[in-house]
Amino acid sequence: MEELVRTNDPVLISFLESLLGEADIKHFVADGNMSILEGSLAMIPRRILVDSDQIEKARMLVREAGLEHELRLEGE
Repeated sequence: MEELVRTNDPVLISFLESLLGEADIKHFVADGNMSILEGSLAMIPRRILVDSDQIEKARMLVREAGLEHELRLEGE
């Protein structure tokens, strides 16, 4: 899996999960349960991971949604 987006914004995470789900792109939100440990201070960003074979399709969807600035650069 490859990292698509890293953010603390729960609205963005929800939107991207919906966007990816509607496109049948397998994804996983990593570090989502860390909020329990950190006390919901949003210090630990959540990472949206996508299967490597679908990463380009996912990147295209994020760009088309006008959220290109949220994408992780390749190799980061």
